[in-house]
Amino acid sequence: MDNMSLDLAIAVRMFEVLLGFSLLLQSLEYFKLSHIDRVGHWEIQRQEIPSRPLRLLLDRLFQIPIYQGLLWIRGGLSLILMAGHAGIGVSIALFLLAVVLLLRWRGAFNGGSDFMTLVGLTGLLIAHILGSFSDLAEPWSIAFWYVTLQSLGSYFVSGWVKLMRPEWRSGRALTVFLDQAVHGPLPEHSPFRSPKVALICSWSFILWEGLFPLALWNLQVAAVFCSVAAVFHFLVFWFFGLNRFFWAWLSTFPAILYCASL
Repeated sequence: MDNMSLDLAIAVRMFEVLLGFSLLLQSLEYFKLSHIDRVGHWEIQRQEIPSRPLRLLLDRLFQIPIYQGLLWIRGGLSLILMAGHAGIGVSIALFLLAVVLLLRWRGAFNGGSDFMTLVGLTGLLIAHILGSFSDLAEPWSIAFWYVTLQSLGSYFVSGWVKLMRPEWRSGRALTVFLDQAVHGPLPEHSPFRSPKVALICSWSFILWEGLFPLALWNLQVAAVFCSVAAVFHFLVFWFFGLNRFFWAWLSTFPAILYCASL
């Protein structure tokens, strides 16, 4: 990579490794959850499927041995993706497994991170489907633009939604959210309880997210936005335990960097 462009081959490998690791981590979490879940039983959720044929098909797929077998397959395909050997078959299988898991968890197990994962898998599918008809370079460029626009849009919408909410403009929302973190309420003397600190942090988030589309200005600007995003998502993981958000959005950064370098 020089100071003006990001090589497509490097971007593709970064994307495959990060997306594959994200999928692998999610598969391990699903395995762990199957032993402790007492809320999301399929016997209850199946009642929400209106189509009887689809419900019967999912009944079979979500029997514990078959369901766990699907997770093993997903984990194995994730390793193949990380190794750089995923073709159109692996891409289709990973996409379909993601859709099945979305059906299992009422559309999303972990909010936006699941949909961003689906965005990454859709980009992978676009690249390999179009690549079967033409040179591989152009399909990957199209796929990266799709992933980039979806990722930038997610930050942009998040920032402007915050801008429209008075509790974010005043900084109150930040303290409320941090009080609900996995480590418990903020300490009494935490700097985040300071109205001035909360206000500065809130407006920093609002401006950074709302201006994220400027990452396409050039590679250097994109690197700054993505670096800040990586720190932001790590802090979300640290305070709220949402590690999926970190890896799901991180896997889109190679696409953003590549498109910005153009």
